[in-house]
Amino acid sequence: MKELWKIPPPIKVYEAIGAIGDGRVRAIDDSDAPAAWEVVSSDGTKKYRVEISADGREINSNDNASYWQGYLGYPAIAVLMARGTLHASAEATRALAGIQWKELNRRFKNDYARTTAEVARIVEERGGNFDAIRAEAASILEALAALGLERGARRRPPREGGGR
Repeated sequence: MKELWKIPPPIKVYEAIGAIGDGRVRAIDDSDAPAAWEVVSSDGTKKYRVEISADGREINSNDNASYWQGYLGYPAIAVLMARGTLHASAEATRALAGIQWKELNRRFKNDYARTTAEVARIVEERGGNFDAIRAEAASILEALAALGLERGARRRPPREGGGR
């Protein structure tokens, strides 16, 4: 058995839901061997590639978190949502659309607690309920853990401007 993915922090689920809301996730080839997807970063400067094995047990992604931290990053989580393996509500998807994750993470020096607090403020300002989104993200993380996904081949993240 291959190495299993570590479970990411909740912010990666929020980012994945935002990617779905923004329409930044698309299938390149959703066939059986392996399925390939592309996820564009929130600022549009990078394109991440996610591949899923035919049986759906193995997944790889070339985002920074997946490569450097060993937990499943937001692009792979977004693809699992796009494929219907994981589910986010329409309310959460609308509330997290348009968030500039890259800019917030830079501003707060990748301090996820501070970034999450700012996202909560934005969502509440828009009339959303961040407590409900937080609870939904916790359920998504439980569902992700239950999948027991295996880590595919490691691939280096793209550089600014696109690349694979």
